Amino acid sequence: MDFVIGFPRTPKGHDSIWVIVDRLTKSAHFIAVKTTYSAAQLARLYVDIIVKYHGVPVSIVSDRGTQFTSRFWQKLQERREVQYEPGDQVFLKVSPMKGVVKFGKRGKLNPRYIGPFEILERVGNVSYRLALPPHLSYVHPVFHISMLKKYIPDPSHVLQTPKVNIAENLSYEEIPVAIIDRQIRKLRNKEIPMIKVQWQNQRIEECTWEMEESMRTRYPQLFPQ
Repeated sequence: MDFVIGFPRTPKGHDSIWVIVDRLTKSAHFIAVKTTYSAAQLARLYVDIIVKYHGVPVSIVSDRGTQFTSRFWQKLQERREVQYEPGDQVFLKVSPMKGVVKFGKRGKLNPRYIGPFEILERVGNVSYRLALPPHLSYVHPVFHISMLKKYIPDPSHVLQTPKVNIAENLSYEEIPVAIIDRQIRKLRNKEIPMIKVQWQNQRIEECTWEMEESMRTRYPQLFPQ
């Protein structure tokens, strides 16, 4: 593997390409990264993108030298240690439903976790089958390890999570609960009323700016007469 650097920085801050080549098949992956990424961050990407489809490598060769390769390999092994056994309890990550439109781009609401659910079996190298309740029977029960978070049982821990209506693609619709602020923005000589919205399952600092007209149509209850 090697890094091609010196690219103009993208809106997401990426300024280099991580090139990963399989020495046997010569197949390659090209991943946008930042030059500031640590070995731990690169190992996380490697597990999510490479190990997910090709498994764990037997060896790694990098032009960055033995020190980087050793550090990266160590972090990769640490990531591999996140494994579960049948009977373990885990939380499942779900994401807000796509379609919340900010000013010129999609809203970015944080994911949340539901559960816990029991692991029934391991499927392949990095996936697990969960025992989902009847009301989630329409969801395929096999999930990548990156979507799971271990739950450690505690007799004093009482789970009081609100019911969330989960779609088949593991998304859920956030409900707006309050308008925090208002402002007018201009786009191509047109004035667009915007509102800052607080969402039901998100913290106050995770409010998003939405177009007032769109929100009035979708959530009229947010605008009392």
